Amino acid sequence: MSGLNLKHFKQYRDLAWLLIKHGRSDLVKRAGLSDLALPAGMPASPQCAAGATTLAADLEKLGPTYVKLGQLLSTRADMLPQAYVDALSRLQDDVEPFAFEDVEATVARELGVRISKAFLDFERKPIAAASLGQVHRARLRDGRAVVVKVQRPRIQECIADDLDALCEVARFLDSNTEAGRQYEIAPMVLTLRKCLLNELDYRREARNLVTLNQNLVRFSRIVVPEPVDDYTTARVLTMDYIRGRKITSISPLRRIELDRGELIDQLFQAYLKQILVDGFFHADPHPGNVFLTDDDNIALIDLGMVALVPPTVRDGLLKLILAVSEGSGDKAAEVAIALGKKRDDYEEMEFQRRMSELVADNLNVSIAEANVGRSTLEIKRIAAECGVSLPPEITMVGKALLDLDEIARTLAPEFDPTRAIRDNTVAIMQQKFRASLSPGRLVTSVFEAKETLEELPRRLNAILDRIANNDVRIKVDALEEDTLIEGMQKIANRITTGLILAALIVGASMLMQVDTSFRILGYPGFAIIFFTLAAGGGIVLVVSIVVNDVRARSRRKR
Repeated sequence: MSGLNLKHFKQYRDLAWLLIKHGRSDLVKRAGLSDLALPAGMPASPQCAAGATTLAADLEKLGPTYVKLGQLLSTRADMLPQAYVDALSRLQDDVEPFAFEDVEATVARELGVRISKAFLDFERKPIAAASLGQVHRARLRDGRAVVVKVQRPRIQECIADDLDALCEVARFLDSNTEAGRQYEIAPMVLTLRKCLLNELDYRREARNLVTLNQNLVRFSRIVVPEPVDDYTTARVLTMDYIRGRKITSISPLRRIELDRGELIDQLFQAYLKQILVDGFFHADPHPGNVFLTDDDNIALIDLGMVALVPPTVRDGLLKLILAVSEGSGDKAAEVAIALGKKRDDYEEMEFQRRMSELVADNLNVSIAEANVGRSTLEIKRIAAECGVSLPPEITMVGKALLDLDEIARTLAPEFDPTRAIRDNTVAIMQQKFRASLSPGRLVTSVFEAKETLEELPRRLNAILDRIANNDVRIKVDALEEDTLIEGMQKIANRITTGLILAALIVGASMLMQVDTSFRILGYPGFAIIFFTLAAGGGIVLVVSIVVNDVRARSRRKR
């Protein structure tokens, strides 16, 4: 067991107990821990489902590090059978509260003042207790109703020891086992470390609350609590108290009274905007973190776990989801390959076949069976098994959508997420376009266009000088100099025309932001004129290129 540290004996013992109880594998036998077997693709038999539920319960007993490990494992549909993915994705912290004396000590130390001085009221009994901290209702001196999240004493030291042990075991497995090399366990544990350390800093969660509030301001039925900065530190978070209850605990009679269609539609739209437009989303919307408020709105709470999606992944993910919703298996496979990276064991035909089967299966399911999140995780599994490594953000998106699907089925079983994606495509594209017209991006585009236009005459002169001085060397067969010069001039003309059209588009985009009384079809008039000129010029340029190419092919054939 080289590479392991005996000071973490307790953590190794806990891991060994899990492995002994939940699996069989020669791999772990050779490691000296016992056996494990959770092979991907295991059939979802009753025994498998029961084992998955038991594993989730055992992870909860072992504490916060293992709860978060289970939640992270739920994103690895390429590694675990579906029954385990489902059970682990529902993991929620629900543990015994710690003593109020520890709460008082932590608040006093962090805020620099006793609870009785900082708050008008502070309830001794917590309204929720999790493995990282617990939440108490309180009122500020000005009467504002708040909740105060207080971190558990010594939890950082406990988690640090667990993470060190998990990292050591992960490195050992990656170095000594085929499964470790295939599934890259050590990077997954490093991701767990990063997520947990972020969650332990409540100031980061406060910033996440502010950002999400700003991003979702146009959704009237979505509520996000505001933090109280003066009462927030790394271990104490104070924020608005939102009256409501978990979405899964509302009664059938209460659901009938709700405008469920509008609620779930806004929630779904809000998540599409978070993931595909903003690139910043609440990554843990399990039912415990989504409330129905007393005034019939939806509240998103607990933003300790968020995810960032880079622009290139956002664009590819939108294309992928659209391809699946429209039933285009070939297009979905093409987009997935462009999003990911081919490994040496890439199987092109098998990947395209399985993607087409997945898309076809999605078209044939009923509304009640539609599950965008599961489809996204299944794409990750198929890609991994066929030699394509997709970005890790795909699994986070899949897990979030999986939780969202469960909420949708609870609140509005008739809701069709696939149709909702198709219906919101135009709105998403408009939002992405508006985001691209932000002042910063416009200024960057203008500077890039300015630099290109400034450099263009010099570069064209340099090219033409080289041509005139016979300093251009091109390997060609039976090509006359006049023909070459003519071709280069055509290329230069097309490039120049294209740059002028690009400048018109950039200018029109900037004019769209200028308020003026001269309007066409409700839009600023000069911007519409510039767009029209650019569109007309583009069409003429394309037609000219196509006609000239056709004529050139005809001449070559003769």
